[in-house]
Amino acid sequence: TLDFTPRPKIRLGEVERLIKRHRIIVPPPSRQTLVRMCEDGTFETAGNGPSSIGWLVFEDSFQKWAKEMDGA
Repeated sequence: TLDFTPRPKIRLGEVERLIKRHRIIVPPPSRQTLVRMCEDGTFETAGNGPSSIGWLVFEDSFQKWAKEMDGA
């Protein structure tokens, strides 16, 4: 067992897919815009840059952003 509870992380491609699937923004932001959102802190990410498998966005950070888009 783990001695801590890790925060779930999602890859940027999954963020892109969720935005499209749930029609959060239509048309969806470009990949370049999503990368910029990682760089400027809009999405809280694991580390200060992309990992060996790309940007990893904390799932709760993405959910918070999506709710804010609805004014919640």
